Amino acid sequence: MVEAVAEQAAEVSPLAIRSEPRRLTEVETEDLERLTLPMIEFSRVLGGGLIPGSLVLVGGEPGIGKSTLLLQVAAMTAETAARPVLYVSGEESARQIRMRARRLGLETADLFVLTETSLEAILHHADRLEPSLMVVDSVQTVTSDELTSAAGSISQVRQAASRLQWWAKAGGAAVFLVGHVTKEGAIAGPKVLEHIVDTVLYLEGDPFHTYRLLRTTKNRFGATSEVGVFEMRGEGMIEVSNPSEAFLAERVVNAPGSAIAVTMEGTRPLLVEIQALTSHSSFGHPRRTANGIDFNRLLLIVAVLSRRLGMRLFDQDVFANVVGGLQIGEPAADLAVAAAIGSSVRERPVAADLALVGEVGLSGEVRAIGQMNARLKEAAKLGFCRCVVPKTVRRASLQAPEGLELIPVRSVAEAVEEALVS
Repeated sequence: MVEAVAEQAAEVSPLAIRSEPRRLTEVETEDLERLTLPMIEFSRVLGGGLIPGSLVLVGGEPGIGKSTLLLQVAAMTAETAARPVLYVSGEESARQIRMRARRLGLETADLFVLTETSLEAILHHADRLEPSLMVVDSVQTVTSDELTSAAGSISQVRQAASRLQWWAKAGGAAVFLVGHVTKEGAIAGPKVLEHIVDTVLYLEGDPFHTYRLLRTTKNRFGATSEVGVFEMRGEGMIEVSNPSEAFLAERVVNAPGSAIAVTMEGTRPLLVEIQALTSHSSFGHPRRTANGIDFNRLLLIVAVLSRRLGMRLFDQDVFANVVGGLQIGEPAADLAVAAAIGSSVRERPVAADLALVGEVGLSGEVRAIGQMNARLKEAAKLGFCRCVVPKTVRRASLQAPEGLELIPVRSVAEAVEEALVS
């Protein structure tokens, strides 16, 4: 015989109910005006500014520049906001933060620094200071006295994010959370952490290059297609207003194996240099190496060039690289990759004033891609005189800028012949 205690459902006290149903049309939205950040690239990724009461999670590899970027944003916001800004660090001392701020040239009286890991203490100081913006670096170091588990555990991370979300919504202050990432590149901790926050940002970049890309994978207040470009220098993260010009600054003109692709990062067009190199293989199975583009796309393009154009690549090692450490995921760069490989094989350079846009199909055809007008405008702005485009693009909707000649092609063979200098 086992004794079983019958549990009764707890009754909700009328005093515990703080919400009332309201008509959607009667909800006021004046308090949700965006707070424009002085850093334009950062505001672009957030969708035009920071929403008061929002919770933003920022992730990235160790040493990529998360703390530096958020310290700059906090200092710039403190100079323009009506209320102070609080920077909470659970990993660094106040002296370390002060040394970094001095190196970055940040001297702001309304920026407060707190070195604390207790969640209750952080919320106590935040209630007393009433900041307009609070940065917590990082959420994996915050612990609650209500739980006995160690810092960084699933329960502690969930509790910290939930309590900080409630505090942000109640007080109308925006909160930035810095999150650690795993070796696979995902945010460490439970997946519910990304569900709790309003916006998830990733700071990406090659540690051996100076450029950093700030992407958004979730945004309840804007699009998830925007990207901000920064350059890591000794004085901090510097905004790159014209990324295309920066990526093409070291381009060697009339060098075989180099082509210019017009890609899109969100709503921003970028011109990047695609480099390819082919060399005779010393092994039975030639190598295919892709850096910055999808490996399977490179295999597809090599197969199309071998079968449809008759290029002898079965005994050639093929290397493809995107200059600047960028990662290109869209198929609009296929045509530039094909032209770069063809240029290296035939030892004929691609015309210096030529850009290429188009997706390569398995039949050797060139397929249309979207946002052509924005791509062509960016190419013309940087001084390119010709652009190879798919012939299937609707001519009625295509607006070629003045001084830019369009070369419509239907197949990869036509595109390679038009691109290579005779």
